[in-house]
Amino acid sequence: MKDMATYALDKLTKLGADKASVKITSGRKDEFNVEASKFSLMRTLFEDSLNLKAIIGGKKGTISVNKLDRESVDKAVEECIAMANSATPDEAEDIAPLVENKSFSRTIGGANMGKLFSRSKEILDDVKREYPNISLDLMTLFQDEKTIYLNSNGVEFTDETEGYHVQTTFTAKEGEASSSMNYYGVTVDSLDKPFLDLGMTRTLIDEASRSIKTRMVDDKFVGKIIVTPSCDDMIWYTIFGCFLNFGSILEGTSRWKDSLGKQVADKKLTMSAVPLNPSVIGGERFTDDGFISADFDYIKDGVLKNFALPLYAANKTGHPRSGNTAFFNLEVAAGDVALQDMIKGIDKGLLINRFSGGMPGPSGDVSGVAKNSFLIENGKITDAVSETMVNFNVIDILQNIPAISRERVETGSTIVPWCCFDGVTVSGK
Repeated sequence: MKDMATYALDKLTKLGADKASVKITSGRKDEFNVEASKFSLMRTLFEDSLNLKAIIGGKKGTISVNKLDRESVDKAVEECIAMANSATPDEAEDIAPLVENKSFSRTIGGANMGKLFSRSKEILDDVKREYPNISLDLMTLFQDEKTIYLNSNGVEFTDETEGYHVQTTFTAKEGEASSSMNYYGVTVDSLDKPFLDLGMTRTLIDEASRSIKTRMVDDKFVGKIIVTPSCDDMIWYTIFGCFLNFGSILEGTSRWKDSLGKQVADKKLTMSAVPLNPSVIGGERFTDDGFISADFDYIKDGVLKNFALPLYAANKTGHPRSGNTAFFNLEVAAGDVALQDMIKGIDKGLLINRFSGGMPGPSGDVSGVAKNSFLIENGKITDAVSETMVNFNVIDILQNIPAISRERVETGSTIVPWCCFDGVTVSGK
């Protein structure tokens, strides 16, 4: 990989690049698949990628290909240079300076496919015994991924990561009736725990088994919802996509574009990027633009501290470059309320495990369907609900967070608590 990366970088500079970078990733996955609770497939997949960047007089060319043979690399280099020559100059284009070269390794001794199969069979047997009405699809795999990054300033990073991933998809069935489908994934660096006990796997499967009969929300109300850790896209990814990422900042659509250092959320909320956290398996160690990754806060005690800006966006806007741009390495700080006490404090509301809705516009208005969710009545979780409409404004509800749970769930990529929001409109479809 290093020989090929060096070859590609040398060729980019020889063909006229003032500045250039090369990133090569080579991965292998050994995988078991289960369909309808029966093993259906075992396979090995190989995945290679080559990412090139060339800057010529402030003009950028980039290209990505999935072949690493010499002929494919030559062609990719020539196309990258051609793209740069035909681009519009932009003085914000740059590559990382040389500060420190480093190699990273998060290996676990290779794949134990025998134990991976045993754990996979174990969750099938456990689910069949404990939740006989559940039909389970399962993908379990071991992944080994090697990456090298070089740029023409002399920056050189290498990284190798290994880990296991468990992806479940499940629904409950009784005769012709069935629950809504749900899915859940966890990444781990050991096979010490049964798969049913990882993250929220058992909780979600248990709830699915009790969700064949659902109840319509019989009236429209404005009240509290509890967003579970399995529903991370409903709030946290919406915040990132609409208000924090470089696209919304560069385009000027983020309502937080002028809010650095200002209160944007309830003081209970601290949200951080934590690729270096030991609980994050395979967390980013260096950025795509050539910097060593660092943990940092997006929001600290409700105050906006950072956007998610790579080097180009930072140069373009004048805002600080962020410590990394890997939003999937997310942590939301725990609160001071037990989950059961949070539930007890709600007279009428909704516990939401899955949400289906489009990305909101600049206003922050969100409208979508709560799925795999439950009514909260008089401080207790009661019936599973039919698909239920939920409407709210992200900006508004972030200012109105009655409670965040002490309990959190780790998935190998996120560390997230249960979070209660007020001022949400809930209605049957």
